Amino acid sequence: MSDPKAELAAFEDPIDNRPNTTAAIGVAIGTHSAVALGGFPDFCLRTELANAIRENGFEHPSEVQHQALPQAILGTDILAQAKSGMGKTAVFVFALLEQMEKPAEGEKPYCQAIILVHARELAHQIAHEVKRFNKYLPHCSTAVFFGGIPEADNIKQIKKENPAIVVGTPGRMSSLIQSKALDVSKVKYFVVDEFDRCLEDVKMRRDVQAVFLKTPPKKQVMMFSATMTDELRELAKKFMNSPTEVYVDQHAKLTLHGLTQFFVNLDEASKLRYLCEVLDAVDFNQCIIFTSSVERCEALNKQLQTLKFPSLAMHSRMDQKERLRVYESCKANQTRIIVATDLFGRGVDIDRINLVVQFDMASEADSYLHRVGRAGRFGTKGVTVAFLTDDEKEVKRESRKYTDKGIMKEVQDRFEMHVKELTDVDALKNTAYMNQ
Repeated sequence: MSDPKAELAAFEDPIDNRPNTTAAIGVAIGTHSAVALGGFPDFCLRTELANAIRENGFEHPSEVQHQALPQAILGTDILAQAKSGMGKTAVFVFALLEQMEKPAEGEKPYCQAIILVHARELAHQIAHEVKRFNKYLPHCSTAVFFGGIPEADNIKQIKKENPAIVVGTPGRMSSLIQSKALDVSKVKYFVVDEFDRCLEDVKMRRDVQAVFLKTPPKKQVMMFSATMTDELRELAKKFMNSPTEVYVDQHAKLTLHGLTQFFVNLDEASKLRYLCEVLDAVDFNQCIIFTSSVERCEALNKQLQTLKFPSLAMHSRMDQKERLRVYESCKANQTRIIVATDLFGRGVDIDRINLVVQFDMASEADSYLHRVGRAGRFGTKGVTVAFLTDDEKEVKRESRKYTDKGIMKEVQDRFEMHVKELTDVDALKNTAYMNQ
C-alpha cells in the first residue's frame, strides 16, 4: 500500500486542525470502559430508542457495545476493531439515534449524519438497521444512496424526504455533495464502517476525504472494522480528535467462537465433486460459497444449478436490481445457497448462514477471517470448510503471489485458530457443530 501521509498530503491541515473537543480514553484488550453495564436499560438511553431496542429482542450488549457505546453516546470519536458478527453496527446506530436532535419548530429537516461504506449491499443493510430502531424517532429518518441507480432518482428522494441519516458509498455521496444536491453543512456525525476497505483503496479514500472535508470541522467521527493494520489505524486517526480506541479480540485473540473450521487438501479437478459431498453431508440453514473471481462465481453457480442445487450468484458485475433481489431473497431465507465473490465477504449480515465453503481459498489472512465470519454471527454455531490446492496463484493488481497452504499457515499462526484437516466428509454430519 502507498504511503498514507503522501496520499493525505493535500488534506492534512484541515483534518489535523479540527478543534480539540474530546479526551483520549484508550481501551486495551480485555479491559472495559469506565461504566460497567449489565444490560441495555443500564445505558439510560432515551425512552423511544430503549423501547425499540427491547422490541427487537436486544437485552445484553456484546463486548464491543459494552466498551464503545458509553463513550459514543457522549459524542466522543470512536475507533473500534472487533471480529465480525459482534454488533459493531449497533454501536453507531444507537449512538446516532440517541444523540440526534429534532429540528427546531418551523425549521426544515436537514442531514445530521453521514455513514459511508464500501459496498452497496452493506449500505442497504445499515439503512435497514436504522429503520429497525428509529420506529419511535420519526425525526431520525434515513435514506441510502449508491451507484447503479440513476443519480437523478437520489436527488428527487433528497428533495422529497430531507433524510436526517444518509447512508451510502463514498463515490455516490461525494457526487451528490459536489452537485449541491445533498447539503451537509449541518452534519454532526461522520461514520465509516469497514473503514479499512474504504481507506486502503486510493480512489475510495479520496472520495471519503472529499465528503469529510465538506462537512463541518466540529463533528463526531466513528470508524469500525473487523481488521486493521497499524498503518490504516494511524491513517484513520488523522480524521479524528483524541478518539476512544476499542480493540476487542485483537491480533492473536481474533478467533471466532462457535465455528468449527476445516481445510481439505485436493486438486482443482476434485473441487466440484467434494463441494457436492459437503452440501449433501451438512444439515445447514443457509450456505455461502466463496470463489476468487466473477467468472468462477458464475460458472460454479451454473454447475450447481445443473446438478439441481438451488443456488444463486452474487458478484459486482450484476446490475443493482438483481443484486438487491438476491440479497433480499437471502435475508428472507428464500435462498439457501449463495455463490459469491468477496463482495459478500465483508459486513453483509445474513444471520441464518451456518456453513461457509471457500471453494477458492482466500488470497490473504484478513479475507479468510471476514469470509468465515459470515457464519457464527453473534456466537451462533457453524462450520467452515476451505479447499486448498498446491498451485501457486497471483493477485495481479498487487503483483503478489501466494499459495493456499501459505495463507492457511498465516491464518493459524496469526489468529491462533484451530483449523482441522478434513479427511472424511462424513465427519461433517455431526449435528453438534450446527444450530438446529
